[in-house]
Amino acid sequence: MSETLKGWLITISEPTIVIIDAIAFLLIVVGVAYLIVGALRAQLSGASNQEKRALWLGFAKVLVAALSVQLAADIIESAISTSWEAIGRLGAIAVIRTFLDYFLGRDVEEIRERQKESREHAR
Repeated sequence: MSETLKGWLITISEPTIVIIDAIAFLLIVVGVAYLIVGALRAQLSGASNQEKRALWLGFAKVLVAALSVQLAADIIESAISTSWEAIGRLGAIAVIRTFLDYFLGRDVEEIRERQKESREHAR
């Protein structure tokens, strides 16, 4: 790869990574705020277990979205990395985030199925 092209790639990638990480950060902050407000409301109103599960579902969806966005930033960062150590570190982070994404996604789907079954039994 020519030095000019490589320099251009790094110049474009670095601020892009920061922007993508900022988006993920904002998603997480909004998700935590949603969870705190919802948990306080649930506690004060004596919410049912189903309502509490719905709160968790909303928070988990935000976390899954944030992890996916952060993984995109990691992929871009690995494209411009210059050392095997940095690539290995990014790879480990990507694997951890992918596992978290998988298990959170599975939990979200399980809660969704329970809610669907509850609605069907209520009819």
